[in-house]
Amino acid sequence: MSAPTIIVLATRNKGKIKEFQKILKDYPVDLKSLDDFGPIPEAVEDGATFDDNAYKKAHFTAKVLGLPAISDDSGLTVEALDGRPGVHSARYAGDKATDQDNIDKLLDEMAGVSNRKAAFECVISIAVPSGPALTYEGRCEGEISSEPRGDSGFGYDPVFYYPDFDKTFAEASMEEKNKVSHRGRALAEVAAEMPKILKWLEQRLFEEKPQKPDHSEFEHNDWSEPYMVK
Repeated sequence: MSAPTIIVLATRNKGKIKEFQKILKDYPVDLKSLDDFGPIPEAVEDGATFDDNAYKKAHFTAKVLGLPAISDDSGLTVEALDGRPGVHSARYAGDKATDQDNIDKLLDEMAGVSNRKAAFECVISIAVPSGPALTYEGRCEGEISSEPRGDSGFGYDPVFYYPDFDKTFAEASMEEKNKVSHRGRALAEVAAEMPKILKWLEQRLFEEKPQKPDHSEFEHNDWSEPYMVK
């Protein structure tokens, strides 16, 4: 029986680690996190898209540790705001902004706007040290409510109204949210593809191993006499 494939989850977020562990528990995967390694520099998340940032984190981690790595990037996109806050969702109101700060800024910008369409988006990237990667996406469409509602969830959940539930994500249970959330859908795609992913990783990692030296050109050399460099 072959050893489990080691994959590094490029995060220290405990909740995210548990979420990925749950999804991958039935597969021959030894899932590590950044907490399983010594201090390493953080990837710079300066990409223009969720895809860019997910790949940057996964590839950077894979290259630094020499192991396959998986990472995700996600956020809220609002149609009337030309896709903002997008990749800046976590720091929309500033680098040290709280969830409430971000919500307040969003609602200020949406005041009087009739088009409330919005979506949570997530991209998961699985990369190997040499660079190639697989990408999986999840999207959940909803609307921006006129005011915060609910006490559960985090981030923009209190103002993300999901029509099928007739409530915001902050009013929904964790079980309800996970079934339809952007990250839940992206993770479901990963789980469905995991056998193929593991084969892809095996092939890529095999290709990256240095080739054994070819000694055929020396087969006819006569090594019986000592050779001295002059």
